Amino acid sequence: MGVPAFFRWLSRKYPSIIVNCVEEKPKECNGVKLPVDASKPNPNDVEFDNLYLDMNGIIHPCTHPEDKPAPKNEDEMMVAIFEYIDRLFNIVRPRRLLYMAIDGVAPRAKMNQQRSRRFRASKEGMEAAVEKQRVREEILAKGGFLPPEEIKERFDSNCITPGTEFMDNLAKCLRYYIADRLNNDPGWKNLAVILSDASAPGEGEHKIMDYIRRQRAQPAHDPNTHHCLCGADADLIMLGLATHEPNFTIIREEFKPNKPKPCGLCNQFGHEVKDCEGLPREKKGKHDELADSLPSAEGEFIFLRLNVLREYLERELTMASLPFTFDVERSIDDWVFMCFFVGNDFLPHLPSLEIREGAIDRLVNIYKNVVHKTGGYLTESGYVNLQRVQMIMLAVGEVEDSIFKKRKDDEDSFRRRQKEKRKRMKRDQPAFTPGGILTPQALGSRNSPGSQVVSNARQAAYEMRMHNNSSPSISPNTSFTSDGSPSPVGGVKRKAEDSDSEPEPEDNVRLWEAGWKQRYYKNKFDVDAADEKFRRKVVQSYVEGLCWVLRYYYQGCASWKWYYPFHYAPFASDFEGIASMPSDFEKGTKPFKPLEQLMGVFPAASGNFLPPSWRKLMSDPDSSIIDFYPEDFAIDLNGKKYAWQGVALLPFVDERRLRAALEEVYPDLTPEETRRNSLGGDVLFVGKHHPLHDFILELYQTGSTEPVDVPPELCHGIQGKFSLDEEAILPDQIVCSPIPLLRDLSQNTAISINFKDPQFAEDYVFKAVMLPGARKPVPVLKPGDWEKSSNGRQWKPQLGFNRDRRPVHLDQAAFRTLGHVMPRGSGTGVYSNAAPPPATYQGNLYRPLLRGQAQIPKLMSNMRPQDSWRGPPPLFQQQRFERGVGAEPLLPWNRMLQTQNAAFQPNQYQLVGGPGGYPPRRDDRTVRQGYPREGRKYPLPPPSGRYNWN
Repeated sequence: MGVPAFFRWLSRKYPSIIVNCVEEKPKECNGVKLPVDASKPNPNDVEFDNLYLDMNGIIHPCTHPEDKPAPKNEDEMMVAIFEYIDRLFNIVRPRRLLYMAIDGVAPRAKMNQQRSRRFRASKEGMEAAVEKQRVREEILAKGGFLPPEEIKERFDSNCITPGTEFMDNLAKCLRYYIADRLNNDPGWKNLAVILSDASAPGEGEHKIMDYIRRQRAQPAHDPNTHHCLCGADADLIMLGLATHEPNFTIIREEFKPNKPKPCGLCNQFGHEVKDCEGLPREKKGKHDELADSLPSAEGEFIFLRLNVLREYLERELTMASLPFTFDVERSIDDWVFMCFFVGNDFLPHLPSLEIREGAIDRLVNIYKNVVHKTGGYLTESGYVNLQRVQMIMLAVGEVEDSIFKKRKDDEDSFRRRQKEKRKRMKRDQPAFTPGGILTPQALGSRNSPGSQVVSNARQAAYEMRMHNNSSPSISPNTSFTSDGSPSPVGGVKRKAEDSDSEPEPEDNVRLWEAGWKQRYYKNKFDVDAADEKFRRKVVQSYVEGLCWVLRYYYQGCASWKWYYPFHYAPFASDFEGIASMPSDFEKGTKPFKPLEQLMGVFPAASGNFLPPSWRKLMSDPDSSIIDFYPEDFAIDLNGKKYAWQGVALLPFVDERRLRAALEEVYPDLTPEETRRNSLGGDVLFVGKHHPLHDFILELYQTGSTEPVDVPPELCHGIQGKFSLDEEAILPDQIVCSPIPLLRDLSQNTAISINFKDPQFAEDYVFKAVMLPGARKPVPVLKPGDWEKSSNGRQWKPQLGFNRDRRPVHLDQAAFRTLGHVMPRGSGTGVYSNAAPPPATYQGNLYRPLLRGQAQIPKLMSNMRPQDSWRGPPPLFQQQRFERGVGAEPLLPWNRMLQTQNAAFQPNQYQLVGGPGGYPPRRDDRTVRQGYPREGRKYPLPPPSGRYNWN
């Protein structure tokens, strides 16, 4: 499913799930950047237990960013990854576990998508390099200015694949990074860290989900663990819902479309390579001191609260008069399953279902109408009831024809509006625009290259008049070319690029016309629609895919070998008779090895990451598998507008032929290549202050050879098996830095050991339920019956994680100050002389006059400005006022009027609640027991490291 499209739809339909992150920035002192102390309470008013990092979502933007210059070498890439992790850690501040998961060897079903992406990336990279060189030569031939071309090897992002030297080096760098932080950062002091690098099979996010599932099945698991998962993929939302954990949050970088990108030739912003004109770089700052600064700010992060999404879904999916008991957990599972039909990483979306057309809403409405007939839910713990799914799909099939026709009408309407817009803009263009020095400039662009100082305005105006007079006279009937110049007599034939309408890709299927199903199967599958056997085969493969994907999300990988063997999906109306189709998968399958996967997903242009003899199989014309690696391939736009939206028509890899060809070259592997081609596992790290440290150290001292159970009481209920690591990081041993820029760890106290999740039988079913003892978070959304049950109280929305957090407001003192500094009598500004608004939240700015107190005619009429800064005494200096005992208290403004020339007299009155009539600000920000608010006290950092403790 498209990440931007799904996230845009989700955030618009369920807006309250998003919360902006509060990020504490590092401070600088005397030019030295002081790191954030993550051991202090989280400024987001929430304490997270576990943080999971889907590392591929970090590696890609750090190695080849789109909105800033790329790192110059591999060392800078690693440092950028470290800084990105530090930033995430300082925002989330986990207290128990940090889990880093890098994509390992993927299931065969995922390899098809990886293959398509890598072939596309290689093709687009080569085309971009050719285009870049062509434009450079044209600009230099015209005398343009371009910076000298850097002689460096183009970074091939395809190396971010298991089995390459880059990924092997990344694993070594992350081991060093973890050891460094465990030694020197107080926020990591009591943390357990698990690293699952690219040698461990499985996608990163699914390795994380597998860990959570297996820990939930243990008796020592805390059902109220607060999870936070970092990643930008849309399927993370589905995976988080599938855990049925009550406290699950996703953190991701805020998606901002159309972010500025530097030109690949001149490194300036505002245009692409094809539009580069070779103009000199604009001076930034008086002395060009801002030349290396970027125009765009650092990306911001947001939280997606899945507990709030669960609230939304519970309201939307609740149905009355069901013939079976309503279960919100089962309903959410069905919602996750229905989202698969609009596309995922393993299956193409159905032709009639597009997210931008409201496909998920349509599916939910059909589901709610049909579920009364189904007799139950569509899924249960990751297993699909095909009889009930068939009823949903056939209901979608009944409206497929109308969906296609409406899509065509919407597209035609959009084109008409765009055509009218272009005509309107063309018509509104001025008839004459002065050129040269007198060319109009945008406001604030005085320093741009085109804005020159007019030294002789009279001469410039004269030259412009003479230029206009020398041009041929233009009659009202004169036609113009696209650049504004008069066309020759008799006119010329209009070019295609001058047309008001953009060329549209040819669509031979025409789903909006009768006979669309026959044309679809003929064009996409090259078979006749009357071939019922073939259509049945396509539908059966798609149904198997739906069952496989749901099992993958809820139980783990059902088969490492299964994949969908077609480029296109069937129609919903073809899902007839699917109830009898088998949905079992071959058991005992094993994943590919890393180098084998590289052979399955890499194009020949990326063969330099493979051993020489293996690389030859991709380019040798006599190779038995040369057909797996086409130099060029077709891209079917499939009704879309851009190539990146189309379908790459690549041949599918035959696993048996691939393995047979590789048997001949396996003996050529070096020992280092053999090591990189082996499958590995997870590694757990702890520092010297963690309770597990001494336990692990004793295992190494005794030389235990058998796996040992992890004691859950020492690590917040985590269970599994420990086994000794041959490349372990051990205390009192130097940890060498794999990056020359960073120092070695000469006084290491961290320790590492191999970790394996709890194991279960192959047919074990993980229950998709909320665990006993789990407490649902306090509801965030406004109750539907609030008006009836609130007794007139106003609803107080929750803006963050803490319901008691006070919004920013102006109190009495602020309004008094503004009354002195703002002009009186205007009445139109934001801060006019109007009275402050009545209190929206608890407390009241204006309290009724007490008995016997006179009305104050004019507030602060004779008050001096310096006295307006005085406020009520602190609460710890105030005494409780007993009503009816002693003199009646003075209101704040009355008391200030009487004592304007003297200091405040403490203990004279008591405000109700707190200063200004507000109740005292609560200071118990849902801090988890065991983490004090003031944080731990640490000495100043020594010059050799980040922090140091005794």
